[in-house]
Amino acid sequence: MSESLTMKALSMDVITAKMFTEIDIAVTDKFGEKGRQLIKAGLEHFGLKDAEALAKKATAEGENHTFYNYLPKQVEGEEKYAALTSFARFSKMFAQLAKQIVDEYGKEGEDTISLFVRRFGEKRGKGIAQRARTNDTDNSIENYLTNYDMGRSDLFKIDTKYKDQEIEQTFIHCPLGQQWADDNMHQYGILYCQEIDPAIARGYNPNMKVVHDKYVLKEGQCHFQFQLKAEASND
Repeated sequence: MSESLTMKALSMDVITAKMFTEIDIAVTDKFGEKGRQLIKAGLEHFGLKDAEALAKKATAEGENHTFYNYLPKQVEGEEKYAALTSFARFSKMFAQLAKQIVDEYGKEGEDTISLFVRRFGEKRGKGIAQRARTNDTDNSIENYLTNYDMGRSDLFKIDTKYKDQEIEQTFIHCPLGQQWADDNMHQYGILYCQEIDPAIARGYNPNMKVVHDKYVLKEGQCHFQFQLKAEASND
């Protein structure tokens, strides 16, 4: 048997770069040049200097992304959010990008953002399954959180209960959702919250189901039930 590897979680800089690239693809595929201009506007509202700093960090960690398609070679000004956590920066960027699309296209824009989040989540889930396989384990429910790709840090306050083929989690505090609430960006952040965890779980194992019946942006906390039958693992 091969030796199990210790795999570091992806940094939020890398995850944010992945998010930006996926939303760029989805929006420009759907709306063409107009979509590209809206992505550019969202990045400008977020802050080009902050985006450049993030792009450099993600590149240094080996992530390919499309930030540089939107950034001038010389970016002037100062970073606005350097003192914020990487989770806060993710939330602020997502909200500004989603806002441009939804405000311009309404329900069609919402549907495009939801589609992008599902694609983004499923790719992450497949990566988590690959991490599990690398560690000589299968994509069963027991190996989901132990191979998760994102470090949660102490900023997340989570109660986790393992049951028979189920993980129940209550997020008492989520820095992503809280940032959207603090910025009054509920209508954009909820598009992410509604799709991301079911999509990640589905990418990890197509038979995993997620019941998400409470949201930070609605009830003040998130409540999940990740469910998978014993025979449904797909290694």
